Amino acid sequence: MSGPLMWFANRGTGTVLLVLFTMTTVLGIASTARWTSTWWPRFLTQGLHRTVGLMASILLVAHVTTAVVDEYVDIRWFDAILPFGALYRPLYLSLGAFALDLTVAVVVTSLLRSRLPLGAWRGVHLTSYAAWVVSVVHSLGIGTDVGQRWFQVLVIGCVGAVVLAVLLRLVSGRDQHPDDAPLDTPRRAGVVA
Repeated sequence: MSGPLMWFANRGTGTVLLVLFTMTTVLGIASTARWTSTWWPRFLTQGLHRTVGLMASILLVAHVTTAVVDEYVDIRWFDAILPFGALYRPLYLSLGAFALDLTVAVVVTSLLRSRLPLGAWRGVHLTSYAAWVVSVVHSLGIGTDVGQRWFQVLVIGCVGAVVLAVLLRLVSGRDQHPDDAPLDTPRRAGVVA
């Protein structure tokens, strides 16, 4: 199966993924920093982080599927999963596969969070930063819109948003980790999260 529809689908899902994964990363940073106000409670940030992350994960499946199904470029199904074996733009496709693998690990451990030690979950969840960086490099190396001004502005905006969130997080000096209790666990009276 090939044609412009598959190419546009792959290109579009990749571009939207860059934005969604950036939003997920920024919302995750905001959640751990406990950036709240009277009109923006912490549970809203965490809920958005999870929802946008889920949307991005679903779209990632569509992105990988369109890349593999499109016959214009030879991307085998295992090239999307196993880094460093691809025939087409091997470095950048391998980086995309690596970002996919890291994302799958983050999603799986997040689904199993209540059954995992907190340190193990955090350790795996922190790899999402690497997944985001690698996916940006993948986008710049393999994306067909890299030469377009709008795409360059989009990438600069995404990188700027994450860098700004990280810097604000470092400056805030707040606790390094989110509250260990799940959101649905009742809090003791008088304790501010």
